[in-house]
Amino acid sequence: MPKTWFITGASRGFGREWTVAALERGDSVAATARDTATLDDLAGRFGDALLPVRLDVTDRAAGTAAVRQAADRFGRLDVVVNNAGYGQFGMVEEISEDEARAQFETNVFGALWITQAALPVMRAQGSGHVLQISSIGGISAFPNIGIYNASKWALEGLSQALAQEVAGFGIRVTIVEPAGYSTDWGGASARHAAENPAYDAFRVQAAEQRARRQATPGDPAAARDALLQLVDAEEPPLRVFLGDGPLAIATRDYESRLATWREWEQFSVAAHGRRD
Repeated sequence: MPKTWFITGASRGFGREWTVAALERGDSVAATARDTATLDDLAGRFGDALLPVRLDVTDRAAGTAAVRQAADRFGRLDVVVNNAGYGQFGMVEEISEDEARAQFETNVFGALWITQAALPVMRAQGSGHVLQISSIGGISAFPNIGIYNASKWALEGLSQALAQEVAGFGIRVTIVEPAGYSTDWGGASARHAAENPAYDAFRVQAAEQRARRQATPGDPAAARDALLQLVDAEEPPLRVFLGDGPLAIATRDYESRLATWREWEQFSVAAHGRRD
C-alpha cells in the first residue's frame, strides 16, 4: 500500500533524496523546507503527490500546523522523518550561549515538536513510524563538535523512551545514525564558533581525525533504498547505522565503557550503601 510521509529538511541532502525515493515509488510526501522554491522541480514532476510546506522547525506552532495540513491533505501519516538539523562546529569552551541554544532548538526541540504533533494522528489510525535522524555522533563524541554531539545524544535518549511509550499504539520509532556522507553538513549548512587561539594546535588534530573517519564519504543517493527498506520492515529496529564505519566506532566506544565500568564495579557497589 502507498504510504504518506512527512519529511523535514527536504530541500537537500538526505531529506531530498528520501523525498524523491518515496515519490518515485508512488507514495505521497509532505516535504518541508525553509525555502519551498527548492522543491519547485519536484512539484513539477510529481504534482499533487507532493505537498511543499514552508517551515522552520524551531517554530512549534508552525510545525503543528504543518503536520495538521499534511494529515488533512493526505488523510493519514504513515512515516514521519525528523531530518532537519545542522552541525555546529567549535570546541566546548568556544560555543556561545546563542549557538548552544540554537543547536538544541533545531536538532532536539524541532524534532520534539514535530513528533508531538504527529503522534495524535498516528494513535488515532493505530499505526505509524517515526524516524529520528541522528548520527554516529549520537553514539560517540568527537572534538570540535561537542554541542552537536550533545544535541544528538539528547535526541537518542528522547527517542528510546518514546519507542517504549508508543509501542502499544502500533507506532514504531527508529533512530537512524549515518556515518559521514557527501552532503553539505560540514559545508554550507554548518555553523562555526569564533575560534580561541588556545585550541589552534588541537583544532588541526581534530580536523585530521575527522578526515580519517570520513576518508570515503557515503553517497546520499545510496541511502534511498535503505530508507525504503527500513519503513517497509515489519519489525524495524530501534537503532540502525547508515554507511560503512559506524559499527567499528561504536564497538570501540562501548567496549571501552564496559571495561571501565567493570574495573570500577566494586567502587560503584560500595557507593550504594547498606543492603538489607
